[in-house]
Amino acid sequence: MNNDDNIIVVADLVKHFKSGPTVVPAVDGVSFQIPRGKTVALKGPSGCGKTTLLSLLGALDKPTSGSIIVDGVKISELRGGKEVQYRRQKIGFVFQSYYLVANLTAIENVMLPMDLMGTKKTEQQDKALQLLEKVKIGPKLHYRYPSRLSGGEQQRVAIARALANDPSVILADEPTGNLDSKTGNMIVNLLHSLSKEGRTLVIATHDAGIAAGADAVIEMQDGRISRTFVHFNK
Repeated sequence: MNNDDNIIVVADLVKHFKSGPTVVPAVDGVSFQIPRGKTVALKGPSGCGKTTLLSLLGALDKPTSGSIIVDGVKISELRGGKEVQYRRQKIGFVFQSYYLVANLTAIENVMLPMDLMGTKKTEQQDKALQLLEKVKIGPKLHYRYPSRLSGGEQQRVAIARALANDPSVILADEPTGNLDSKTGNMIVNLLHSLSKEGRTLVIATHDAGIAAGADAVIEMQDGRISRTFVHFNK
């Protein structure tokens, strides 16, 4: 496979944290490539490095060494405004705890990333309505605050928000972790549908449904890749 086909290229990636005199190897020499439009599940026990790896891919943290290239952008070279621009334009984040803004309604939460990009208000609202419809959030819920939404509804709003600026990569950290099995299955199906639209998803998860539908599964242990199951040709 030509490197041009890979939207994510990670080489010899290391992230160490200091805890007193101890050095904790959260990510310890990880390398992999992900083709565009594929879904990859990161699996492994708590503390194995999944969340740290997602943070590095999303430029929420900086590596100790190694390189990350996402959609042609070399993350380690980003500074200041360019780093912010990368997160706003290239990456959509979905978290276990939703992280919706409490004093904004559902539709305002989806409009927020577009507002930060300077999109016209009318365009923001039109697109937010389309995205809420896409994730099956009906008009009665558009102007509710997060506290008046169920966990599944909040996560669907969070997914709509992640899509607001049409990112090429979605990074999701335990997106079904706080949901019951029925609602979790709905979120699993929604996430898998995004890859069919050509988006690339990297999902840290313990959810068997997400792993079963992924194009590849990367298993991590103690900051390293222990096993990889690839189905990119399926």
